[in-house]
Parts: sequence; C-alpha cells; structure tokens
Amino acid sequence: MKSSKISRRDFLKLGGLGLAGLLTPPLNFHFDDPFAAVQGRVTTRMVWMYDKPSTEATQVTFCHRDKLLNITNAVISDDVNSHNRVWYEIGKEGYVYSGNIQPVRTLLNAPQLNLPKDGILTEISVPYTDAYEAPDKTSKVAYRMYYETTHWAKAVVTAEDGQVWYQVRDDKFDKLYYARAEHMRPMNEAELAPISPDVDKKKIQVQLDEQMLVAYENDLPIFVAAVSTGGIFRVGTYTTPQGAFITYYKRPSRHMAAGDIAASGFDLPGVPWVQYITEGGISFHGTFWHNDFGRPRSHGCINLSMSTAKWLYRWSAPQVSMNKEFSFGGVGTKVEIVL
Repeated sequence: MKSSKISRRDFLKLGGLGLAGLLTPPLNFHFDDPFAAVQGRVTTRMVWMYDKPSTEATQVTFCHRDKLLNITNAVISDDVNSHNRVWYEIGKEGYVYSGNIQPVRTLLNAPQLNLPKDGILTEISVPYTDAYEAPDKTSKVAYRMYYETTHWAKAVVTAEDGQVWYQVRDDKFDKLYYARAEHMRPMNEAELAPISPDVDKKKIQVQLDEQMLVAYENDLPIFVAAVSTGGIFRVGTYTTPQGAFITYYKRPSRHMAAGDIAASGFDLPGVPWVQYITEGGISFHGTFWHNDFGRPRSHGCINLSMSTAKWLYRWSAPQVSMNKEFSFGGVGTKVEIVL
C-alpha cells in the first residue's frame, strides 16, 4: 500500500494536532504554566514590536538581535493568508511576529564534575552563552552558543574563582573552547532513546508545496510538522531536490559554516539533530536562527523546529549510540521529497 500525500487541511484534522499544533512552536517545557518564565530571543538583525498582532498596526519600538522579551501569550492574527499567523504578546508592551523569535528559558544546571572518558553530549539551557578560548571570562569570545543547540563537553575545568567550565570540542575546526557548565545540560540515554525501534516500515515524506513533513509507520501518518525547505532568493536558487533518499548519516551535533549548505553563509556551531540524505550536504536539522516554519527559508536543507528535529532523529534509522558523535553508512529510513 502506497502512502498518499496529506493536505494541509488533513494536517489540521489529524488527531492531537489541531490548529495550535500547526501554527505555534512547541512550548511544552514540562511546566504547569507553558508561559511561565518563557522569553523570546530575537533571531534576526532587528524586529518591530506593534501595538496589535499585525504588520499593519502601529509600530511601538524595535528590538535588536539577541534581545530577550518576556512572552506572556501567543495569539493568532487575522491574516488568513499568512503561512504563520502566530504572534507573541509581550506583556503590555505590544506584539512581535513569532517567525523571528526563538522561545527560550533560563534553566541553570549543577555542573557534572566527572565526565565520561569520551565526553558527553550537552544542550544549552539558557537563551545564549558565550564560548571562550580559555576558561576565563576575560579571554577572547570564540562563539555564541544558543538555546537548545548541542555540544560535546570533553572535560571539566574549575577556575581559581570557583567557576566551573566545560571544555567544548569544535567538531568542524578541531579546536577547544570553554563555556560555563551551569549553562550546559548533560543529556541522558532516556531522552535519546529510539522511538518505535521495532517498526521496520518507516518513511519520511516532505511536501515542498505545503512546506510540511509527514512521518509514516506502516503507511499510516503518525507525526506531522511544518518545515522550511530550500527556496528561490535574490542571491540564487537553492530549492530542495525532489526524489527518493535515505537518512544514511546522522550526528547529534554539527558545526556548520562556510562550505556547508545549511550554513547559508553563516557560522553556526552546535546545529542539533542532523540527518544527511545526500552527499552534497542536504539534511534535516534543528533550527535556532529562525522560527518561521511553513515557507521556504533554507539553502536546500529541511529546517525543523528543535523539538521536531529531535523527535525525528530519535525515530529514524540508523540509531546513534549515546557516546558516539555520528553514525554513518547504516541502514537508514526512506525519505520521499515531493511537490
């Protein structure tokens, strides 16, 4: 039995998803109040705040990249033609369009003073933290690492002032940096355990026209999410290729920079939950530089929300052991990219 293409209307009808599942980014942080202490990080050079959830409303102020805003609610705009109608309410200050805002929290961690011999995979648990060239805040900043990006902590260093740092290995340039341990959450085997590993017949379908991903088990859709694929931009054509592929190469973290399709001219350490489907670098991966899923935004890769990318990474083959930085060449999951 061949799985058929699901329409956007079908998407909204799928059990347990509904309108909020399509339009709002995941805000389930295992808290009683989903908006308790939720902030929004500005992901682009500048965004405007309006007095109503519409670009036709009055501009209140503008916010620069990495500014943190206190999100108090998510609302749906009246623009029925928009691919993303979600706006964030910022208390009594106004409203900002969600596509340029990354929902974040500040969750501090007790440093793990004894790491495994091969290091441990960690996730940034604060809006952002800087990685330094030495375990010293007065040393040169090498990179800024963003919320829910993933990084390999290889060693622990305690400075003279008592500050605990993790030594982070850069997987692209083979350099060592240092970041505050309390800002990095060590991951555990349970949260990375494979999802439905006993199901043999799995398939990922990407619908370019609908900007939608559907995961199938035994020809039945079990997971649906909005995506951002490659597009046609002023600087060139970077459409995602159609056809049949396999998730043959997976890694939980990847520094993407010049020469990587996903980087699009940027320098992006810690891109999480990467699954390559072509030797040219087309992949599924988590996205922290925008939150505007539902329209083309990439240079060919399939941009996913952080939670979608993590779920898909756990669900698909090949499986990657907790202590391994990648899995290459195993039997992967079928991928179908269609219009």
